[in-house]
Amino acid sequence: MGGTLLHPPKPQTFIIITISNPQIHILFIKPSIIHKSALTASKYVHFETPEKPNAVIAFFNRHGFTKPQLARLVKRRPMVLTTDVEKTLLPRIEFFRSKGISNPDLAQILSSNPTILSSSLENQLIPSFDLLSNVLKSNEKIISALKRHPRLLNYNPNDVLLVNINILVDNGVNECHIASTLCSKPSTLTVSPIKFKSVVQEAKEMGFDPCKGMLMKFTWSDEEISEPFRRYPSFIRLSVDNLMVTMDFLVNKMGCSPSFIAKRPRLLLMSMEKKIVSRFLFAWDLLSKGVIKNINLHALLETSEHLFIEKFVNCYKPEEASRMLKLYHEKLDLSKNLRMDGYKLQHL
Repeated sequence: MGGTLLHPPKPQTFIIITISNPQIHILFIKPSIIHKSALTASKYVHFETPEKPNAVIAFFNRHGFTKPQLARLVKRRPMVLTTDVEKTLLPRIEFFRSKGISNPDLAQILSSNPTILSSSLENQLIPSFDLLSNVLKSNEKIISALKRHPRLLNYNPNDVLLVNINILVDNGVNECHIASTLCSKPSTLTVSPIKFKSVVQEAKEMGFDPCKGMLMKFTWSDEEISEPFRRYPSFIRLSVDNLMVTMDFLVNKMGCSPSFIAKRPRLLLMSMEKKIVSRFLFAWDLLSKGVIKNINLHALLETSEHLFIEKFVNCYKPEEASRMLKLYHEKLDLSKNLRMDGYKLQHL
């Protein structure tokens, strides 16, 4: 493989890289984003002149793409550099901007899933967005779902999402809980409808929860066991092992009663590493040092990260708040190292 520099590099100009393997393929990119991903992309695109790729890169720069995002987009879909800016890229960007998606959010979504840029507006993107809008009711929630699962717009809305949503409706899941699942765990609703229906049916036959036997050990009633699925359909994707570790930690380490958890099944869907363990360790330190006298489990576990920081960190004077934030970050790092190791969690 050989490379030829056809134009001398100048600040803010484009470099032409040629690769012989055995044919010559040319990629025009800014010097500042040349790296392995760009070289990989150069194997798949060929230009006679630099005008079109220059225009594409300038277009993405104008719309807030960072250099890493642009490089990731080109690596994942090199042919985007051959796209017509006015006919293809601009209409799609304008569509998303009209829906209230900011340039930074749009850059994050598109660089993670550049196939959106070649999807049909009329046949794919607009119908998919309309379906999401009908279920989620707000563009803010749609953006949240797309950032969690950028490929959400890739699925035929009538063949996948709508079918799976109807399966849940037919099994007694209300619209509010379907919307919650689509926003927080969108990948749950993008599996094959045949597989999805099979899993739902299996869960239904087991009392709406494949973990029924385990939950009964914690004295949950049949109604308490079936309620989590109706409220949070993504429950069907939980493994018994992970659920057991979470339940055991909440009950035996944090002192939550089974009935408390049964009324708040969302606790079992929370990340042990990012939320439950780190917040418990942080609060336990404050208790042991006499900084706080008791723990409000609702405030500790069921608040957003922003509200948690406001309530438990920023409530102190600046110098003390800085120490609290450092302590919290230490607990976050520790909990990430523990992961879902039941033995280590038991011996905290």
